[in-house]
Amino acid sequence: MTGPDPRRRLPAVEALLAEPDVAALLAAGAHPRALVVRAVRETIDAARADGGTAPPQSWGGAVLARLQRLAAPSFGPVINAAGVVLHTNLGRAPLAPAAIAAMARAAAGYANVEYDLERGARGSRHAICRALLKELTGAEDALVVNNAAGALLLALSALARDGEAIVSRGELVEIGGAFRIPDIMARSGAKLVEVGTTNRTHRKDYEAALTPRTRVVMKVHRSNFQLTGFTAEVPAREISAVARGAAGGGHGGAASLFDLGSGLLLDLSPWGLSGEPTVGEALTSGVDAVVFSGDKLLGGPQAGILLGRTAAIDACRTDPLARAVRSDKFTLAALEATLALYRDPEAARREIPVLRMLTEDVADIRRRGEALQRGIGQDTDLVVGESEVGGGSFPGAKLKTWLVALTADKLTADSVAGRLRGGSPPIIARIADDRVVLDPRTIFPEQIELVARAVRAALDA
Repeated sequence: MTGPDPRRRLPAVEALLAEPDVAALLAAGAHPRALVVRAVRETIDAARADGGTAPPQSWGGAVLARLQRLAAPSFGPVINAAGVVLHTNLGRAPLAPAAIAAMARAAAGYANVEYDLERGARGSRHAICRALLKELTGAEDALVVNNAAGALLLALSALARDGEAIVSRGELVEIGGAFRIPDIMARSGAKLVEVGTTNRTHRKDYEAALTPRTRVVMKVHRSNFQLTGFTAEVPAREISAVARGAAGGGHGGAASLFDLGSGLLLDLSPWGLSGEPTVGEALTSGVDAVVFSGDKLLGGPQAGILLGRTAAIDACRTDPLARAVRSDKFTLAALEATLALYRDPEAARREIPVLRMLTEDVADIRRRGEALQRGIGQDTDLVVGESEVGGGSFPGAKLKTWLVALTADKLTADSVAGRLRGGSPPIIARIADDRVVLDPRTIFPEQIELVARAVRAALDA
C-alpha cells in the first residue's frame, strides 16, 4: 500500500500568511498584501507541482524569494559586453546625455507638445523636429512618427492606397520580427507589383510595369543582408525618373519612395564603414519621400522619420493613419536633442554613443580591455577580435576590437554567461571558441569596474 499523498500535507494559504517570516512582510508594509498573497499561492503551487515536496529552505524563505522575483521590474538596464553596437534585443541605440536630459525634462511636468506658445493656442506635435530635420538634410519637409515600419505604412497609405506600388523582387525584405515589406504594403491598401528577379532588376522592368493604377515606384535598401555575385539593381535616382516619367507616358503620375533603413547622417567611410547610403545621398537622388529609423545609425530614440517633397510629406501628415502612428513627447524630446548635436559633426561623433563606438580608435579599446583585464585579475586573456555594427546596418562589416576572454576551469562557458546575465545589472556577453568573451567597444568606460567585479563574482561562485 502506498502512503497518503504528500501534497495533502501542504500548508494552506492562510497558514503560510501567519508564519512569522511571512507575517513580518505584511507588517512591514513594503509590499502590497495582494502581491504577498500571490507569492504565497505560487510557492504552494510550486511545491505541489514538485510532488508535495517542501522547499529546501523554510517556507518563509521560499515565499520571500518568490516575492522578490514578483516585485522586481521585468524591464531594466543591462550592460552590453557582446560587441554588437546596435543590438536590437538590447534596445539598439543608447542615447546621448543631451537626449536623456531632454526626456527627463519632458517627463517631469507638462510640455508644449501640442501647444503653440507664440499664439497661445493649439499647436501640432508634427512641428517638433520638423525645422531641424529640414536644416540638417535640406529636405523640403519632414515628419516624425513612432517607428520606421509605421512611417513606411503611413507613406504607402498616403501615396498608394487603392493603387499599385512597384517594387523589385530583390527588395522584398523582412525587416525583423517577421514583419515583411509585402505584408506592410498589403495593410496600407496598396497592391504590390513585383518586378525583376531576386538577383537582377533593371530600369526597363519598372517601366514595363507602369499602368494607370501605378501610384508609387519604391526602392528598399537591403540594409540587413548582402546580395553578391551576378546582381543588378536600379539606383534611387532612376527610380525617381521612372516615377516622374509615368505621367509623360499617360499613366497619370506616380510618387517615388525610398525605404532607406538605418538613417545615416554622417559619412563613416573614413572609419572603414562604407556601402550604407546617407540620408543626404538619398534625398539628392530626387525621390519624393525617404523613410528611415531614428534608433539605428542616427543614434536617437525609436522613431520613424519621413523626409522629402512638400506634397508627399503633407499627404502623409494629413492621412488618417498619421494619428495612429504619431510619436509621444519623450520620443520627440530625445530626437530633437539628438538632431541638435548634428549641427556640429564632431560634437555628434563625440556625444552620440553609437557614433562614438563605431569610430573609436582601436588603441583606446585595447586600453579599456587592459583595464578590464587588470580589474578581473585572473583567468583572462586579451585577444584580437571583431565587433559588429548590428541593427540591420552595414551588413557583413566587421570592426577590429580587443576581447577579454575568460577561463573558468570548473564552469562551462554557458554557466559563466548565465551567471553574468543573472547579476544586477545583467551583463550580456558572447561565447567564442568555448570561452566567454567581453568586448570593451560596447562597455562604457564608467562600467569597467562594475563588469570586473561581476566577472570575479561569477568565476568565484
